[in-house]
Amino acid sequence: MKRQIPDDVYRFVLTGVPSVPYLEAMLLLRAKPTSLWNAEELAQRLFLPAALGAELLVQLCDSGLAAPGDVERTFRWNPGPAMAPMIDKLAEVYAVNVVDVAALIHSRQERRAVEFADAFRLRRKQE
Repeated sequence: MKRQIPDDVYRFVLTGVPSVPYLEAMLLLRAKPTSLWNAEELAQRLFLPAALGAELLVQLCDSGLAAPGDVERTFRWNPGPAMAPMIDKLAEVYAVNVVDVAALIHSRQERRAVEFADAFRLRRKQE
């Protein structure tokens, strides 16, 4: 079966999208690029605790996709010119392949969990 996610988007998701809430937060900010977002508003829109909303906004800033707003503790969409086209393409793909993109993100998380567990297991054998 042919993969529904283009190769460049596939690679970007594997390397740059740590979680589905991160992706959803990114797409919310992208959808309203002139709006200022605070942790509570973002969390409410995503049905998450406010602390996770704050964490997501920090992650988006750290990734160069958001920037602090003019009002204290707010953030706005601000991807660099090199990132904007990829985010737009990801948004298009996600709109028609929600399940495939989410599964890809979860597979990445599962792989990382297995790698962590394997590293712990190897360390215990060496002791």
